[in-house]
Amino acid sequence: MFVDHLRPTPLTTIQIVVGLWLFGVGLGFVVRGANGQGAWTVFHDGLSQHTPLSIGGATVLTGLVILVVVLAMRVRIGLGTLLNIATIGPATDTTLWLLDEPDSTFVRVVLTLASPFVIALGSSLYLGVHWGPGPRDGLMTGLNDRGVSIRLARFLIELTAFVVGFVLGGAVGWGSVWAVLAIGPAVQWMLPWFDQPTDGGWQAGRDVAT
Repeated sequence: MFVDHLRPTPLTTIQIVVGLWLFGVGLGFVVRGANGQGAWTVFHDGLSQHTPLSIGGATVLTGLVILVVVLAMRVRIGLGTLLNIATIGPATDTTLWLLDEPDSTFVRVVLTLASPFVIALGSSLYLGVHWGPGPRDGLMTGLNDRGVSIRLARFLIELTAFVVGFVLGGAVGWGSVWAVLAIGPAVQWMLPWFDQPTDGGWQAGRDVAT
């Protein structure tokens, strides 16, 4: 059920917690930028508009539901999977609480442009520890184990999240396109800086879904 990963150390624990927290901060930036969001954030935003949940709360709930599906698909998870669910949502809500939506168009644009790089930095710190996939990546892995290519599985999952989120009222705009274009290359560039050596287990190399 659990992936093999390196024994936790103070350094790797700090790295993954800081990474996941930065991921949540980046999501908070894109929400406050108000120029559109990535697929999963569109879904969480839409869900929060029809429930008592905050965007961070919707992120946690979605992660828990997907975790149940992932376990049913017999995908191996890790400590990082659980930390992912527990950390990113609260980090997003904390950022939204501390940062009001700016009145300045310039500041909103800066937040939107910066958010993929903050998310990518957080992703690289998190992925570099090799403590297991996030729940959304676990779902992608489960579909891949059943004969669906990684590319197609990711596309179908994120398209579904995006469309459902849009129907629910999640914010869509040029920032949504920017997130898609920028996060992947930024993670690919930053990940080698933080990649910890590993003897096996789950390997980083897939973008964390946003």
